[in-house]
Amino acid sequence: MTFSLIALCPESGQFGVAATTAVPAVGKLVTHAWPGVGAVATQARVNPYLGIDGIEFLREGMDAAETLRALLDGDPNAERRQFAVLDKAGRAEAWTGEACLDWAGHRTREGLSVQGNRLAGPHVLAAMEEAFMARRGRPLAERLIEALEAGNDAGGDRKGAVSATIYIVEHEAYPLWDIRVDDHPEPIRELHRLHDVFAARVVPHIRKMPTRADPGGVRCDVDV
Repeated sequence: MTFSLIALCPESGQFGVAATTAVPAVGKLVTHAWPGVGAVATQARVNPYLGIDGIEFLREGMDAAETLRALLDGDPNAERRQFAVLDKAGRAEAWTGEACLDWAGHRTREGLSVQGNRLAGPHVLAAMEEAFMARRGRPLAERLIEALEAGNDAGGDRKGAVSATIYIVEHEAYPLWDIRVDDHPEPIRELHRLHDVFAARVVPHIRKMPTRADPGGVRCDVDV
């Protein structure tokens, strides 16, 4: 009951995941990414370990195809799962099990995978891909949200949506962007609003926080 996308921004090196669904709190278990390594989205009959283990396989040096095969081999209910994997080289692989709710499917290309189940039809994924690719050169966070909006406008989840999320990593083990709309009548509109709040008031402080290269975080001027 979800549609999502995972993407690599070649200019910034950011990996991002975005998703929206008809149940609350889509951001809690669907989105997984690690800087310099890749991203995974896991949905349909969610198995969180597809994301957890998928990131670990990528960190161990597996590519996207190897990771997908390993995840399928370890899940006895794979026909109920839908997930996508993006590796550090931008290679994308996805799986849509035959027992996922109709319409279900995925589209992959270099640096991008879009996927969804219980959708109005394959045109939803086509609209997401087109919107994402048409916004080359813009920040990844904006491109992810615009792609979700395009999918929603194309019909999206047949039962609508109540939650949405974007999750982006750049260089550090903590996320640069982690916006979760857990329960809202218009979650993508709220995601847009929160994006502007994060851009103005959150992300600038995150960029000043301690890093592996600067563990003291001497430029950080905010207390939480």
